[in-house]
Amino acid sequence: MSEFTLAIVQLVSTSDIEHNLARVEHWVAEAANGGAQLVLLPENFALFESKRSLDIGAAEADAEGPIRRFLAGLARRFGVWIIAGSLPCAQRPDGASIDGRVRSACWVFDDSGATVARYDKIHLFDVDVKDAYGAYRESAIFEPGEQVVVIATPWIRIGLSICYDLRFPELFRAMAEQGAELMTVPSAFTYVTGEAHWETLLRARAIENQVYIAAANQGGCHSESRRTYGHSMVIDPWGKVVACLEEGEGVILSTLDKAKLQDVRTSMPVLAHRRLK
Repeated sequence: MSEFTLAIVQLVSTSDIEHNLARVEHWVAEAANGGAQLVLLPENFALFESKRSLDIGAAEADAEGPIRRFLAGLARRFGVWIIAGSLPCAQRPDGASIDGRVRSACWVFDDSGATVARYDKIHLFDVDVKDAYGAYRESAIFEPGEQVVVIATPWIRIGLSICYDLRFPELFRAMAEQGAELMTVPSAFTYVTGEAHWETLLRARAIENQVYIAAANQGGCHSESRRTYGHSMVIDPWGKVVACLEEGEGVILSTLDKAKLQDVRTSMPVLAHRRLK
């Protein structure tokens, strides 16, 4: 199958989990009704409040966690694959428990509701930003992952990342070396950093690796001090933005064509021309 339809959901998540999951359900339904076969959710889709991450992570440490069950059921009911942004998890991929912290995990569910992959955010956002929030220290709550994850789907090979990972091109090159043709970037990019760098970084990752990029961002004001940039988008392997939602909640759909990707790679075989590895 050369073509398939991807949907990106943009949210403005809050500290109310039930409200957030109701919005996820609404937009996944909209995506499925629009013909989507694969749906990407943003980072922190279920909860936009880091102080509760440890409790959520403990509850989601196995497949019977309420949010993971909800996602599996959603995928099964609407017959779509779901790449579920990020969710705290107090267990490592090898089954070991994490003491005092959690991981930021991106779960992938197929259209039967089965869990087919997990990616743990490798790069943690420990930075100072000139916004109302000021200082972000993810490492106080989150433990970094260490594994590059690329998965096979019925349509295309997908490399998984989360938000701040976007600033590290070596991760995206590693995914390209493992055969990724689409790379997903669920995010909660701040307004300040997003306005400065979001589109530039996304287009660069698409161009240098000759891949599709699908980036689902949070898109609005979450509190008096937290504002995210939005501009969820799909970028083709030539670096062109083919779909974008600037602010607020919503869903965008885009048809991805592997034949176009192969044409770009054949006419300009950049990955084959590499000299430094």
